[in-house]
Amino acid sequence: MSKLEITSDPAVEAVFQAYPRGVKKQMRALRRLVLTTAQKTPEILNLEETLKWGEPAYLTPHGSTLRMDWKPKAPDQVALYFKCTSKLVPTFRTVFDKHFVFEGNRAIILPVRAVLPAAELAQSIRAALRYHSVKHLPDLGLRR
Repeated sequence: MSKLEITSDPAVEAVFQAYPRGVKKQMRALRRLVLTTAQKTPEILNLEETLKWGEPAYLTPHGSTLRMDWKPKAPDQVALYFKCTSKLVPTFRTVFDKHFVFEGNRAIILPVRAVLPAAELAQSIRAALRYHSVKHLPDLGLRR
């Protein structure tokens, strides 16, 4: 495991506290998965947890911004958002087509009341947090 330094904006916790009870549980599980994945990735030494567009966001020096949120207009789902101009979601469609539902080239959609596909999500999160180091690799270096 890496010696990960996490910088967290206190406003992020307020956003998590504001989610409805069932949503809060799933969002906290996603957050734990992001933090654990970053910690298990040796080359990630710094992770910034902040808000982008009012949503919890995670940034690393060599990665692409990863955001997550729940919206009242889609109450039964949460989403992990990725930069829509990156290769991330198109690659996830190819590698993890049976595991995820996608929204365009920008998001993985997850049911609020379901067990998270942790292994596949961790690989996707790792690819995003390391994006500038893996974008030249076939399938971003993800295993099938």
